[in-house]
Amino acid sequence: MSAATEYRYNRLTWEDMNEAIAAQKLVILPTGSTEQHGRHLPLDVDVFLCESVCLEVGRRASDRVLVLPPISYGLNLHHIDFPGTIHIEPETFIAFCLNITKSLAYHGFEKILLVNGHGSNTPLIDLVARKTVLATRSLCFATNYFLFLLEAFEKVRESKIIAHADEFETSLYLYLAPERVRMDLAVEDNDRMGRFVSSDSTANYPVRFNDYWGRWTRTGVHGDPTRATAEKGKVLFEAAVNGLLAVVDELRAWPIDRRHDLHRLPVQSDIRW
Repeated sequence: MSAATEYRYNRLTWEDMNEAIAAQKLVILPTGSTEQHGRHLPLDVDVFLCESVCLEVGRRASDRVLVLPPISYGLNLHHIDFPGTIHIEPETFIAFCLNITKSLAYHGFEKILLVNGHGSNTPLIDLVARKTVLATRSLCFATNYFLFLLEAFEKVRESKIIAHADEFETSLYLYLAPERVRMDLAVEDNDRMGRFVSSDSTANYPVRFNDYWGRWTRTGVHGDPTRATAEKGKVLFEAAVNGLLAVVDELRAWPIDRRHDLHRLPVQSDIRW
């Protein structure tokens, strides 16, 4: 395949890469985690679902997109009481991803998009995107793939909670790889809830907090995966892919304007942060 049609970053040779840079493809970096997702789902849920969406975006927009191999680990110490979970310190995660985005900028890619599939990585990818913009001449953006399926999910959901190993994640996994889902082990579970905060820091609470999961659950589930179906998963997958396709076109068209220094007197331009 040529750089004009290949959307998988690592499938290109260094000579091909020159063509991809000249075409100014948007480079997508999927980020996820390796963590427990109840007894019914594998540890790869977040990274598998996120990468699957990103690869489909690349396949449908192969002339405009390159998809990097995913980051399969994230901030996960709160799940560490469940065997198999891998935790990466926030500072390490940010530094690692920033090295990737800086490398892309160095080669000449001007637009980079971080697409995340693990809730606890959300503030981290935001910082990576900001630091990339401030350290390079490229633009870097950050989002969660699941933000683009929420409207579609509202039309098919049967459960109250969107959280972890729940109806939406299980439905997506059932659509993409049903042979790896153990629906006979799926159970509903919930976190500890107060007026202003819950132990899983879901979006409907104004105070952020995430406790060790080993304190409040023995299942590793927050939500109701028993309501999941592959049919719902297909709806969610298409919504996420189509949403991100629209994002791709907007970001590629986003201008990189010249900065204007509004100081009247000379600045100490040798200062580095």
